Amino acid sequence: MTSRSTLTAWLAGLDATRLSRVLGIRKDAVAPPEPRSVEESAERLLRPGSVALVLPQLPLPCLQVAETLAALGTPLSRGALARELGATAPTAARELDAVLEALADHALVWPDGDGNLHMAAPLRQAWDAPLGLDAPLEELLEGVTSEELRGMLVALGTQPPGTRQQRTAAVLEHHGDPQRVAAVIAKAPSAARQLLEQRAKSAPQHTEFVVFGAPMADAQPGERWALDRGFLIRHGYGPARMPAEVTLALRGPDWRAPFDPVPPVAELVPVPAVEVEREAAAAATAFAAHAASILSACSAAPPTRLKSGGIGARELARIGKAAQADDAVVRITLEVSYSVGLVGADGDRIAPTAVYDTWAVKEPAAQFADLLHAWWTLQSTPSQSRDEDNKSLPAVAGAPRCSSCLQARHGLLAAAAALPEGQGARVGTDLGPLVAWHRPLAHLSFHDETPCAAAVREAELTGVIARGALSRLGAALMTGDQEELAVACRRLLPEATRTARFGGDLTAVVTGTPSAHLAEVLDSTADRETSGTASVWRFSGDSVRRALDAGRAPDEISAELTAVADGPLPQPLSYLVADAARRHGRMRIAPAACVIHSDEPALLAELAAHRALAALGLRQLAPTVLVSGSSPEKTLAALRGQGYAPVAEAADGTVRIEKVPPRRAAAVPAARKAPTKAGTGRSARRTAEAPAAADPSALAVRLLATPRTVPEPDPFGTGVPFGTDTEEIVAGHAKQLTYTDVRQLAHAIDTGTDITVEYVAASGSRTVRTLGRLELDPPYLEAWCHLRDAERVFTLFRIHGVMPAWADDLA
Repeated sequence: MTSRSTLTAWLAGLDATRLSRVLGIRKDAVAPPEPRSVEESAERLLRPGSVALVLPQLPLPCLQVAETLAALGTPLSRGALARELGATAPTAARELDAVLEALADHALVWPDGDGNLHMAAPLRQAWDAPLGLDAPLEELLEGVTSEELRGMLVALGTQPPGTRQQRTAAVLEHHGDPQRVAAVIAKAPSAARQLLEQRAKSAPQHTEFVVFGAPMADAQPGERWALDRGFLIRHGYGPARMPAEVTLALRGPDWRAPFDPVPPVAELVPVPAVEVEREAAAAATAFAAHAASILSACSAAPPTRLKSGGIGARELARIGKAAQADDAVVRITLEVSYSVGLVGADGDRIAPTAVYDTWAVKEPAAQFADLLHAWWTLQSTPSQSRDEDNKSLPAVAGAPRCSSCLQARHGLLAAAAALPEGQGARVGTDLGPLVAWHRPLAHLSFHDETPCAAAVREAELTGVIARGALSRLGAALMTGDQEELAVACRRLLPEATRTARFGGDLTAVVTGTPSAHLAEVLDSTADRETSGTASVWRFSGDSVRRALDAGRAPDEISAELTAVADGPLPQPLSYLVADAARRHGRMRIAPAACVIHSDEPALLAELAAHRALAALGLRQLAPTVLVSGSSPEKTLAALRGQGYAPVAEAADGTVRIEKVPPRRAAAVPAARKAPTKAGTGRSARRTAEAPAAADPSALAVRLLATPRTVPEPDPFGTGVPFGTDTEEIVAGHAKQLTYTDVRQLAHAIDTGTDITVEYVAASGSRTVRTLGRLELDPPYLEAWCHLRDAERVFTLFRIHGVMPAWADDLA
């Protein structure tokens, strides 16, 4: 029976409550439109993409059981699974039942009518080698010839039968007996025995590069003995592979698959609930105040975007200094604000949007609830400031979505929620091993000294984790109810402060989070020195002068400060405003493209009143001085056109001579020399007349790219159309690539071949990387990076060059 039919039968046998729970947990698979039948529900639940989304959400024991089923194959009885996991004791058996129940709730593993377990077919593909086991012997023998099977049986001391089918059955019967296999290997030469035992302990390697045409030598001592007896199988030039039956036989009858149903023990200390709430309130209040200051700084002076995208380290430092906030707080605020549309790209800058204006007038609790919910659903690690090369990462650079980063955050809160009541981790980072148990597939930052240290740090900054325990905010986040989160924020965060306490030392102190109006008044007239649970502004002559420059009158400034003061304004502050107003505007700076001066005031008055010269924008500053809004050349031409006779002055005040020197050629070319006798030969004429030698590689590329005709459409204006849909998709995102590069990259994606690209990272650094296993997911390209020896996600528009794969990178 297929997995779809057995799943359909199992779903049909569930009561309405259980069926609703399963479909509720897997709502990503049964999203609208609602499935019309159980059969349609089963079909959606078994989609590969849907199953892949579930795996990162599972704890360690669920993944261990699923991997064991993938290794042993299904259907499988529950008893056989329990024996393989070593979960036959009553306590372990109950824990296994709980794990199977959780897997069934996710529609990944379910029982049939006979009690045998079945698993979703796409789930088997989650592991290349489940439990470190290669393919079964029967599968590996499919490519083995009958003569090779005969040689295996002879080497094993068994009389080979006549047909290939009979020989295959004989080898399967021999290797299917673990005791016989172990006995033969125990008598093997030392090198062969050590090789097989080592291979049984490690995961199989399926990639091996060879030089075609070279003689195949044994990769390791003792391998030939194992190949002759079928304990290792090799197909052609591929690597030698160990059948799963041989691996299990070498591991012995006492080997059990890993099964850890109990999370690791963390060092806990008593933490009263009141202390958790107090610290969470302080952290949340400070974060909310800093976030408001950061976005206010962006509103006053929007940060400039890097050419490669995002906000660079210099702009981040400027914003942090203006808001008195750490780099991590600045990055978190900008990333979550960008995700909910509080800020957005505006040309070459990142500026607040109209949504920010609505958000800014809310109470701090409502503001913080919006940011905290955005952080909870953000599919990235916003505080990450360095990449794997330890280079600075820009903020708001549009990084690819990372669901495992989201699961690290969710696993952290799940681990904290599982702690005993009144207990907390000694330090927040001690929760890391618990997170690794609750979410084994969660993303680990490159620079985390302990598991999930970045997620822990973010949770502590926002007050979700306090004193190593889950706070009221964290509990509200886990429910997924935004209204409950808003209530928790209102209970922890005070209302916005609408008055300030002004001191005689020209400071203004605001406890708590200032209201939007109060912050606007103080930011416009003073310099912010500190932010957080209490904010301090300092007044100076320069700060008051900025307010006057903005067009505000001295009486208006004094009135606004009095309105937000919790008492009368200190006398020093009133004197400061009056003194700044007295000195303000005593000098004026006027724009002028050029100056007209003369000893005849009547002449300049005539020019200023001349209607034909109105386009020059003449303005009289003094009886003998006019300023013009036009350039000196245009002003001279206009005055002369009206019959006046002005002269131009140089920068030092002397009259500028306008005589234009005659134009002459730079040099006279030398006469061509007559060819000498030695130069009249055939070789000399070739040297003088032959063009420069062309690069054969470049010429070949040009010839291959030249079409025989000029078909339509012509996407690049070169006479070459898109050959495939992949080319059109790549060209639509990687707009800086030439059409030849687009064709190379698309061909590599379609054929699965390796390719070398020039890639510009988010930090602006250029690297050349050789990629394999290409999968196109516009606007991203998922590939195996030979430089990092790991899976990586590349943004198509950051690929600036394409070339064939370098052999050195593949070796």
